[in-house]
Amino acid sequence: MDTGFVQLGNCACSLFVLFLCMDIENRNYTVKGRAAGSNHAGRFERHVREAVDDGWAQETDLPVLRTVTRPEVARSLITYNRSPDMPFDRSINPYRGCEHGCVYCFARPSHAYLGLSPGLDFETQLIARLNAPEVLRRELAAKRYRVAPIAIGTNTDPYQPIERDHEIMRACLQVLSDAGHPVAIVTKGTLIERDIDILGPMARRGLVRVGISVTTLDAKLSRLMEPRAPAPKRRLQMIRRLAEAGIPVRIMASPMIPALTDPELEAILSSGRDAGARHASWIMLRLPAEVSPLVQEWLAEHYPDRAERIMQRLREMHGGKEYDATWHRRMRGEGPYAEMVAGRFNLAIKRLGLKTNAPPMRCDLFRPPVLPGAQMSLF
Repeated sequence: MDTGFVQLGNCACSLFVLFLCMDIENRNYTVKGRAAGSNHAGRFERHVREAVDDGWAQETDLPVLRTVTRPEVARSLITYNRSPDMPFDRSINPYRGCEHGCVYCFARPSHAYLGLSPGLDFETQLIARLNAPEVLRRELAAKRYRVAPIAIGTNTDPYQPIERDHEIMRACLQVLSDAGHPVAIVTKGTLIERDIDILGPMARRGLVRVGISVTTLDAKLSRLMEPRAPAPKRRLQMIRRLAEAGIPVRIMASPMIPALTDPELEAILSSGRDAGARHASWIMLRLPAEVSPLVQEWLAEHYPDRAERIMQRLREMHGGKEYDATWHRRMRGEGPYAEMVAGRFNLAIKRLGLKTNAPPMRCDLFRPPVLPGAQMSLF
């Protein structure tokens, strides 16, 4: 087994990262319950490993590929963006990688920056930013900081299973609540229900909104492409519980996969509305960088009868390419098929009484945190 030394971004120290690339590629682990079918090296790696059959029979059962979590000491936490097609200009991520393992996740390529594979490594080699709450408090307290809603869950899910052990998201949420800072959360994780005691009071102050992603209502399909995420029925239950607590919820029909999940668009929106969602959005499947071969491998294994049809639809929406990162087109595509799906969405939300735009969250309640040892203000 190889070991590698990697300098992680935003780290106060270098970490030794254990690479499983060679063992996984040579199938020295079973990958039951994982969506990715390979663990190819990221685009920044100098060497590529390929599995070779050496002729030796495997006489014992292979060990199951387990999730490994390692700590990161973060130097900074809030990431700023200037993307004109994003509804937020800043976000935080308590974790790198995501155990939910959704095969279509557009965040998978970010693991390549760590010297890890966007494939199986992304869902098994996780990084926990244990000091995130302290760093967040420090950044909010900086004199140059200007308040605006922070997005959480736009890259990896803050309520993935390892949050149960680390509670980084809960601690960050408490920092934001204490400071009166607005936050928008996107998740599939049921652990968000644990934090209703914080989210409920924040909602009453106009400081929070939550988006729940539902890709399909088919439990079997969901298990294949989102193997460790809660089942669709359970996510709808999450919407209901959050809504009953007075927390504004958005049903996110994302991503829509042409010829596979997009026929469910209206049913997903209707189920979300019935569960208590009052806002809705949708995004077409995106295949940036290493995501495209992973999804194509997955389609070839599970839906070979329609794999080419799906890819052809995506190419039609991106000018003949598998993905076009152009702003305002990357999340919806263009052309007749994209326009048809957008039209269906608009008709459905009008019929269901759902809105796309939620009222703005309050920024006037923000009070910078007082750091330990700092002098408190008299006013």
